[in-house]
Amino acid sequence: MFASAGSLAGSGRTITFALFIGLVCITLAITVWARMHTDGAVDFYAGGRVFSGPQNGLALAGDYMSAASFLGIAGIISLSGYDGFLYSIGFLVAWLPALLIVELMRNTGRFTMADVLSHRARRQSSVRIAAAVSTVTVSVFYLIAQMVGAGALIALLLGVRPGATFLGMSAGTAEVMTIVVVGALMICYVMFGGMKGTTWVQIIKAALLMFGATLMTVLVLGRFGFDLSHLLGAAARSSGKGHAFLEPGLKYGKEVSGHSSQTLFNKLDFVSLALALVLGTAGLPHIVTRFYTVPDARAARTSVNWAMGLVGAFYLMTIALGFGATALVGRKEIIAHDPAGNTAAPLLARELGRHVAGRIGGDIMLAFVASVAFATILAVVAGLVMASATSLAHDYFGNVLMLGRPQERQEVAVARFAAFLIGSVAIVLAVFAKNLNVAFLVALAFAMAASANLPAIVFTLFWRRFNGAGMVAGIYGGLLSSIVLVVFSPVVSGKVDPVTGQSLSLFPKGTDFHWFPLDNPGLVSIPVGFLCAFVGTFLSRDKTDPDGFTELSVRSLTGAGAH
Repeated sequence: MFASAGSLAGSGRTITFALFIGLVCITLAITVWARMHTDGAVDFYAGGRVFSGPQNGLALAGDYMSAASFLGIAGIISLSGYDGFLYSIGFLVAWLPALLIVELMRNTGRFTMADVLSHRARRQSSVRIAAAVSTVTVSVFYLIAQMVGAGALIALLLGVRPGATFLGMSAGTAEVMTIVVVGALMICYVMFGGMKGTTWVQIIKAALLMFGATLMTVLVLGRFGFDLSHLLGAAARSSGKGHAFLEPGLKYGKEVSGHSSQTLFNKLDFVSLALALVLGTAGLPHIVTRFYTVPDARAARTSVNWAMGLVGAFYLMTIALGFGATALVGRKEIIAHDPAGNTAAPLLARELGRHVAGRIGGDIMLAFVASVAFATILAVVAGLVMASATSLAHDYFGNVLMLGRPQERQEVAVARFAAFLIGSVAIVLAVFAKNLNVAFLVALAFAMAASANLPAIVFTLFWRRFNGAGMVAGIYGGLLSSIVLVVFSPVVSGKVDPVTGQSLSLFPKGTDFHWFPLDNPGLVSIPVGFLCAFVGTFLSRDKTDPDGFTELSVRSLTGAGAH
């Protein structure tokens, strides 16, 4: 189908690069406009609370649907069939508990998760510090993974290969420069545009993503007479796995003959991954802060409905994207370009474009999908930096160092500096980690969010007895347990491919200090987080305020008194 792996970007490289530049110019223009209309903390942190329900729904969908959703899931489905589609189901189901919680948080908080938690705490400083630590830690882990992925992905889509050059740079230098450019852009969006600029970038990204996914889905289904069973049958035949491609067991919960314990661990690891995905979304800081940009509870509810519709439609379309890539491109061709399958969607786009309008059509479709992926990365990393900067400035500087009485001008200045600092650290770490397998960072970020943030949020909203000591214990207990379990898990050391003999862990073959048998810690760390919050509450002498819980309950359900 293609002459070589390097031809992925071939003649379409110029078109792709031009679209990248055009997208950057548009988003920077939006940032300049947002800077001119940003004045004060409410504008910087919450976009002035002027976004309508549909606008915030688009931004929510843009925040939630990352590059992993668009390219990663399509790739996993194209290589693993049914098991890959479980990711789509997991991310879609994860949206439901998130929506149940974040609207309640929007009604009770002002800018951050700590605003909600500290409402019932007598010692607010310790709660805000713990919440800020958790927010920054989760965001940075997620941010590094996104930026490393951005460097590899954009280099791949632009056709940058080892031994080749791009704009006079070697492949390695070009990948580093990609990370730096993505990082510099996200710093600009947050420092100058604040939440207004970031929100409009996410709205544009969501619109582009939905348009691209819809167009590709229609073209794929059209190739098979809009018959889904015909599409699935063709995918099974092209997969080389036959009917097993449409059944569970190719990737998750594998049966290991003669090793019942390993079989059990494989099944438990899948349950652990599913728990982290489903429960972690509700604790992701950049998702929570998104709900503070609307003016009232009704707009928040409308944005929920829009986001549910967009997210649901998108993840249903990943069926066509993933199985369509297998059927029309072929499993061997996908693996030849990228063993992880991340280029399945771009390859599918090129094939669809060629079928409609020849080679130039293929190049244009490839360039468009590459630009959508770039926009997706920019929007997600900007949202993560925004959440971290807001927490540091509002929670730590404004309410701990300044005792809750900062000048707005000072707090916004600190937020801008925090965005620069966090972005710079993320760039440096991502450059050093660019050659590492950092897939575990995404799973770890979800596990930490579910283990550290979710227990504190749930108990604050629904348990009258809960107090500040329980909040702090739950946050730190869940955070530390998830990190420790990952450090001593097979994703860091001791995992070897039984076929090739190569290390599948972060450390090379021969280094093995793991004792935790699961790749994903959520099955253990999430209960630990809830247990720490529960035990911390009862061991503490802090008294609870019944009136405070009643007030919080009324506000969370009605939005009365919300800022």
